[in-house]
Amino acid sequence: MATIIEQQPLYDTLPVGQEVIYTVSNSAIVSTKTKVKFIARVYVSDSAINISSDTPIGTFKTTPNNAGVGMFDFRPVLESYVSADNQASDGSPYKVTTTASNTDPIPLHLIDKFSRNQNTYRYLAIEFGIEFLGATNCAGEQDDNVVREECGEEQPSEQRNLFNGYLKHTDLYKTFQGDFGYDTQKFDLNESTLPSHVPAEYLTNAPSTQYAKSTDYGTISFIATPPNAVDTLSYIKLTYTKDDGSTSTESVSNTEANGGYDMYGSTSDKQILYFGCFPANLRNWSSTFQALITAETLDYYTVQAYNANNNPLTERLTINLLCPNLKGYEAVRMCWLNQWGVWDYYTFTMKSTKMISTQGTTYQQQSGTWNESLYQPYGFKGGKKTFRVNATEKITMNTDFVSESESTWFEELINSPEAYILDGYQTDPSFSSLNTYATPVRLMTSSFTKKTIANDKLMQYTFEVEKSKTLRTQSI
Repeated sequence: MATIIEQQPLYDTLPVGQEVIYTVSNSAIVSTKTKVKFIARVYVSDSAINISSDTPIGTFKTTPNNAGVGMFDFRPVLESYVSADNQASDGSPYKVTTTASNTDPIPLHLIDKFSRNQNTYRYLAIEFGIEFLGATNCAGEQDDNVVREECGEEQPSEQRNLFNGYLKHTDLYKTFQGDFGYDTQKFDLNESTLPSHVPAEYLTNAPSTQYAKSTDYGTISFIATPPNAVDTLSYIKLTYTKDDGSTSTESVSNTEANGGYDMYGSTSDKQILYFGCFPANLRNWSSTFQALITAETLDYYTVQAYNANNNPLTERLTINLLCPNLKGYEAVRMCWLNQWGVWDYYTFTMKSTKMISTQGTTYQQQSGTWNESLYQPYGFKGGKKTFRVNATEKITMNTDFVSESESTWFEELINSPEAYILDGYQTDPSFSSLNTYATPVRLMTSSFTKKTIANDKLMQYTFEVEKSKTLRTQSI
């Protein structure tokens, strides 16, 4: 009797941060043999998996539990095989120049148009087997004193798709015949031509209306896997609305020349796409947008994905242009890794303060020339000296008045393992490595009190961050 997969993740696509439970059984062997162990060969790849020819990342074993089944949770293993994308993929243009990630990498946040993911999405398949004392191994050998694998008992799983997300305790699992998982169908591209069709959500919990300065960079992200041939992504449409209510549109085709792909394929890099949709990204390449910014007539614009039939596939994102702060506050643009493994952005427009703290290493210096033929007293020598000074910068930022949807969104900023301060649009010097745009920071605010209109009326938040890199000065 072959090994049977009794339980597996319910859905094909799953965030790697959920419990990835597989349960297998083989009642005939478990009930009659000794030293029984279930075997799991785990395959993770960036292309479709072929168990017969691919190499597993590892082999894991477990003994039957009291119910006689082997139970595996692969989450601790799989979390190591997906990570955040910080650089744009090969072929993603920046200020109209196409780049290569290995020679002239650009931060993902600065892309002109599209970028494919590199680390966020992977494929998973597992082959289960069983071993017990005295079993015949694959070479036909048998030894009653050795535990060997029983050939012919292998059972491959269906392929699953992993992405770098996690689940909160409030996210609802669904279950069917013992299998359970989180339904990611809301992220599937969906032609919204009928009332029953709901367009796909972007990979974010941010509100669908956001605010940005004309110099702010940022991306949106979405799962680009088409459920069918009709729902293949064709282009992104940008609709600009001026102060007088008039509109104009601009489209960006999903092509390799624009950082996307000419034809959909099964490689993992094509399953999640990024699109640079914030004002600075559009200023990189769009003469239409540049003209609107120069004339100061743009009020807001919308971003939405379409298929070849010109029907929308995703929800509509609205980006409102922020006016300059009349009090002269310096805005701070934050980006952080969100729940779904991609990037969220927010511009703190109210008062921000910077504090630099230093920590030095000191020593006691001799006051003259003790190692020469004659002693000379030097005024600049002697006493306690600083050998090296390391400086750390902290920034305290304040939001403007925010809505309840933004209040919920800020919870992810507190929980995020990766956060950056993002510089705005600027002229790059020749041969610039673009290393100054994304500055890594560590969130120092360790508690978050969620505010509501009922309790707090007007809602504002204060966050403190510390730049992760220490400024090292000269040593003497």
